[in-house]
Amino acid sequence: MTNGRGADGSSAADPADGRGATGEGGTADRDSVRVDRVMDGLRAFGANYTEFTRRFAAWLGLHSTDAAALVEILYAEDQGAPLSPARLSERVSLSSGATAILLKRLEQAGHVVRTRESADRRVVTLRSSPDIRPRAMAFFGPYSERMAEAMAAYPPEEIERFEQFLGTLRSTMDALLANEYANGGPTPTAS
Repeated sequence: MTNGRGADGSSAADPADGRGATGEGGTADRDSVRVDRVMDGLRAFGANYTEFTRRFAAWLGLHSTDAAALVEILYAEDQGAPLSPARLSERVSLSSGATAILLKRLEQAGHVVRTRESADRRVVTLRSSPDIRPRAMAFFGPYSERMAEAMAAYPPEEIERFEQFLGTLRSTMDALLANEYANGGPTPTAS
Protein backbone atom coordinates (compact mmCIF):
# COMPACT_ATOMS: atom_id res chain seq x y z
CA MET A 1 0.00 0.00 0.00
CA THR A 2 1.40 3.32 -0.97
CA ASN A 3 0.38 6.93 -0.59
CA GLY A 4 1.47 8.60 -3.78
CA ARG A 5 4.67 6.60 -4.07
CA GLY A 6 5.67 4.03 -6.62
CA ALA A 7 6.31 0.40 -5.77
CA ASP A 8 10.01 1.20 -5.40
CA GLY A 9 9.27 4.00 -2.90
CA SER A 10 9.97 6.77 -5.39
CA SER A 11 7.61 9.70 -5.77
CA ALA A 12 4.68 8.90 -8.02
CA ALA A 13 4.16 12.58 -8.90
CA ASP A 14 3.67 13.28 -12.58
CA PRO A 15 5.96 16.06 -13.83
CA ALA A 16 3.24 17.03 -16.29
CA ASP A 17 0.86 18.05 -13.49
CA GLY A 18 3.14 20.86 -12.35
CA ARG A 19 3.94 19.11 -9.07
CA GLY A 20 6.69 16.83 -10.29
CA ALA A 21 9.68 16.03 -8.15
CA THR A 22 11.88 19.06 -7.78
CA GLY A 23 15.05 17.21 -7.01
CA GLU A 24 16.43 15.77 -3.84
CA GLY A 25 14.51 17.20 -0.89
CA GLY A 26 12.20 19.09 -3.26
CA THR A 27 8.70 20.32 -2.49
CA ALA A 28 6.95 17.32 -4.06
CA ASP A 29 9.10 14.93 -2.01
CA ARG A 30 8.35 16.82 1.22
CA ASP A 31 4.62 16.89 0.38
CA SER A 32 4.65 13.16 -0.31
CA VAL A 33 6.37 12.49 3.02
CA ARG A 34 3.76 14.63 4.81
CA VAL A 35 0.91 12.76 3.13
CA ASP A 36 2.53 9.47 4.16
CA ARG A 37 2.85 10.70 7.77
CA VAL A 38 -0.79 11.82 7.85
CA MET A 39 -1.97 8.48 6.46
CA ASP A 40 0.24 6.63 8.96
CA GLY A 41 -1.22 8.76 11.76
CA LEU A 42 -4.77 8.02 10.66
CA ARG A 43 -4.04 4.29 10.49
CA ALA A 44 -2.45 4.38 13.95
CA PHE A 45 -5.40 6.32 15.38
CA GLY A 46 -7.80 3.78 13.86
CA ALA A 47 -5.79 0.91 15.31
CA ASN A 48 -5.73 2.56 18.74
CA TYR A 49 -9.49 3.16 18.62
CA THR A 50 -9.99 -0.50 17.73
CA GLU A 51 -7.80 -1.41 20.71
CA PHE A 52 -9.95 0.78 23.00
CA THR A 53 -13.03 -1.09 21.77
CA ARG A 54 -11.28 -4.46 22.31
CA ARG A 55 -10.37 -3.46 25.87
CA PHE A 56 -13.93 -2.23 26.48
CA ALA A 57 -15.13 -5.66 25.35
CA ALA A 58 -12.74 -7.43 27.73
CA TRP A 59 -13.71 -5.05 30.56
CA LEU A 60 -17.38 -5.94 30.06
CA GLY A 61 -16.71 -9.62 29.33
CA LEU A 62 -18.07 -9.31 25.79
CA HIS A 63 -16.94 -10.44 22.37
CA SER A 64 -15.26 -7.56 20.51
CA THR A 65 -18.01 -7.46 17.86
CA ASP A 66 -20.65 -7.15 20.59
CA ALA A 67 -18.72 -4.31 22.21
CA ALA A 68 -18.29 -2.56 18.85
CA ALA A 69 -22.06 -2.78 18.32
CA LEU A 70 -22.68 -1.45 21.82
CA VAL A 71 -20.32 1.48 21.17
CA GLU A 72 -22.23 2.25 17.95
CA ILE A 73 -25.55 2.19 19.84
CA LEU A 74 -24.20 4.45 22.59
CA TYR A 75 -22.65 6.86 20.09
CA ALA A 76 -25.84 7.08 18.02
CA GLU A 77 -27.83 7.85 21.17
CA ASP A 78 -25.34 10.56 22.12
CA GLN A 79 -25.80 12.08 18.65
CA GLY A 80 -29.60 12.08 19.07
CA ALA A 81 -30.04 9.56 16.25
CA PRO A 82 -30.59 6.12 17.81
CA LEU A 83 -30.07 3.15 15.53
CA SER A 84 -32.46 0.59 14.15
CA PRO A 85 -31.24 -3.01 13.90
CA ALA A 86 -30.83 -2.55 10.12
CA ARG A 87 -28.68 0.56 10.56
CA LEU A 88 -26.60 -1.19 13.25
CA SER A 89 -26.10 -4.07 10.84
CA GLU A 90 -24.61 -1.62 8.32
CA ARG A 91 -22.44 0.09 10.94
CA VAL A 92 -20.85 -3.17 12.17
CA SER A 93 -20.83 -4.93 8.76
CA LEU A 94 -22.91 -7.92 9.78
CA SER A 95 -25.81 -9.63 8.07
CA SER A 96 -29.27 -9.00 9.49
CA GLY A 97 -29.32 -12.54 10.92
CA ALA A 98 -25.94 -12.13 12.64
CA THR A 99 -27.05 -8.73 13.97
CA ALA A 100 -30.23 -10.28 15.41
CA ILE A 101 -28.14 -12.89 17.26
CA LEU A 102 -25.73 -10.20 18.50
CA LEU A 103 -28.64 -8.05 19.76
CA LYS A 104 -30.13 -11.04 21.56
CA ARG A 105 -26.81 -11.53 23.40
CA LEU A 106 -26.64 -7.82 24.31
CA GLU A 107 -30.25 -7.88 25.53
CA GLN A 108 -29.68 -11.01 27.61
CA ALA A 109 -26.61 -9.37 29.16
CA GLY A 110 -28.78 -6.38 30.06
CA HIS A 111 -26.84 -3.91 27.90
CA VAL A 112 -29.43 -3.07 25.23
CA VAL A 113 -33.19 -2.66 25.00
CA ARG A 114 -35.37 -2.56 21.91
CA THR A 115 -38.09 0.08 21.90
CA ARG A 116 -40.88 1.12 19.55
CA GLU A 117 -40.74 4.91 19.56
CA SER A 118 -41.92 5.61 16.03
CA ALA A 119 -45.53 6.18 14.99
CA ASP A 120 -44.86 3.18 12.76
CA ARG A 121 -44.90 0.45 15.40
CA ARG A 122 -42.90 -1.85 13.13
CA VAL A 123 -39.82 0.36 13.54
CA VAL A 124 -37.50 -0.85 16.30
CA THR A 125 -35.13 1.57 18.01
CA LEU A 126 -32.07 0.35 19.89
CA ARG A 127 -31.26 1.94 23.23
CA SER A 128 -28.57 1.29 25.78
CA SER A 129 -29.84 0.03 29.11
CA PRO A 130 -29.74 2.37 32.11
CA ASP A 131 -27.09 0.11 33.68
CA ILE A 132 -24.58 0.17 30.82
CA ARG A 133 -24.36 3.93 30.22
CA PRO A 134 -22.56 4.72 33.54
CA ARG A 135 -20.15 1.85 32.90
CA ALA A 136 -19.41 3.09 29.38
CA MET A 137 -18.92 6.62 30.70
CA ALA A 138 -16.52 5.31 33.35
CA PHE A 139 -14.53 3.41 30.73
CA PHE A 140 -14.45 6.08 28.01
CA GLY A 141 -14.29 9.09 30.38
CA PRO A 142 -10.47 9.35 30.40
CA TYR A 143 -10.44 8.91 26.60
CA SER A 144 -12.97 11.71 26.13
CA GLU A 145 -11.16 14.03 28.53
CA ARG A 146 -7.75 13.51 26.90
CA MET A 147 -9.16 13.93 23.40
CA ALA A 148 -10.90 17.16 24.43
CA GLU A 149 -7.61 18.43 25.94
CA ALA A 150 -5.71 17.56 22.78
CA MET A 151 -8.25 19.28 20.54
CA ALA A 152 -8.32 22.39 22.78
CA ALA A 153 -4.71 23.08 21.76
CA TYR A 154 -5.91 24.05 18.26
CA PRO A 155 -7.77 27.22 17.27
CA PRO A 156 -11.38 26.85 16.02
CA GLU A 157 -10.36 27.66 12.43
CA GLU A 158 -7.88 24.80 12.41
CA ILE A 159 -10.42 22.40 13.94
CA GLU A 160 -12.82 23.43 11.15
CA ARG A 161 -10.14 22.58 8.57
CA PHE A 162 -9.56 19.19 10.26
CA GLU A 163 -13.30 18.60 10.19
CA GLN A 164 -13.45 19.39 6.46
CA PHE A 165 -10.39 17.22 5.79
CA LEU A 166 -11.81 14.26 7.69
CA GLY A 167 -15.20 14.76 6.03
CA THR A 168 -13.52 14.60 2.63
CA LEU A 169 -11.62 11.44 3.60
CA ARG A 170 -14.80 9.84 4.91
CA SER A 171 -16.83 10.63 1.79
CA THR A 172 -13.95 9.31 -0.35
CA MET A 173 -13.88 6.06 1.65
CA ASP A 174 -17.70 5.77 1.49
CA ALA A 175 -17.58 6.19 -2.29
CA LEU A 176 -14.79 3.62 -2.64
CA LEU A 177 -16.71 1.08 -0.53
CA ALA A 178 -19.91 1.71 -2.48
CA ASN A 179 -18.25 1.52 -5.89
CA GLU A 180 -14.80 0.02 -6.45
CA TYR A 181 -15.03 -2.23 -3.36
CA ALA A 182 -18.76 -3.03 -3.48
CA ASN A 183 -18.05 -6.67 -4.34
CA GLY A 184 -15.18 -7.13 -1.92
CA GLY A 185 -12.42 -5.41 -3.88
CA PRO A 186 -11.51 -3.76 -7.15
CA THR A 187 -11.77 -5.75 -10.35
CA PRO A 188 -8.35 -7.24 -11.12
CA THR A 189 -6.70 -5.83 -14.20
CA ALA A 190 -5.74 -8.21 -16.99
CA SER A 191 -1.99 -8.62 -17.36
